[in-house]
Amino acid sequence: MPSDAAEARAVQDALRARVILDEPGPPPGRGHVTGVDVAYDDDRDLVVAAAVVLDAATLETVAEATAVGRVGFPYVPGLLAFREIPTVLAVLEELTADPGLVVCDGYGRAHPRRFGLASHLGVLTGLPVIGVAKNPFTFTHEPPGPRRGDQSPLLDDGEEVGRALRTKDATKPVYVSVGHRTGLDNAVAHTLALARGFRQPETTRRADALCRRVLREATG
Repeated sequence: MPSDAAEARAVQDALRARVILDEPGPPPGRGHVTGVDVAYDDDRDLVVAAAVVLDAATLETVAEATAVGRVGFPYVPGLLAFREIPTVLAVLEELTADPGLVVCDGYGRAHPRRFGLASHLGVLTGLPVIGVAKNPFTFTHEPPGPRRGDQSPLLDDGEEVGRALRTKDATKPVYVSVGHRTGLDNAVAHTLALARGFRQPETTRRADALCRRVLREATG
């Protein structure tokens, strides 16, 4: 764990070179997909991570795990992964099933340093990882069309770093980016396959519900 923001940025710079961007990734609808999410109690410096493994074809839950840790790094925009990574790694170690593709509630390439949580987690674990976020961070995009599946590039100085993707008719888009060992088109296809009737993919919805429940139990 870095001691300050400057050291954390140096870690990001070093690890970014290990991101694999030339693999297509596992096909949607096959094998396992795993959602990871975290919940905080800042007053107690607690963080709870949850991982939920789904059958990609049926979206039935195959396995789940949780881990409780201490927040060991301050909140700094662009360095959020350092608050979450230790507990997320711990929860993945607790899984009893192959996680397959991992879906983070956050960013991969769509990050000012091109190294968000999805990339960080992918490099440290070797797993294929994508990020599906609720907002576009600092990047610009044209509004995608109003129908499910409509999408538009998420841009930074003309470089496509992700996609704004409509997962449900007439709802706000989500923001999909590559983390590690998968392509952007494939990441978009996975997100659509996992978002059945809701804006967020089912992986994120279930991991979010689980970590919030465990945090409530942990804090009484």
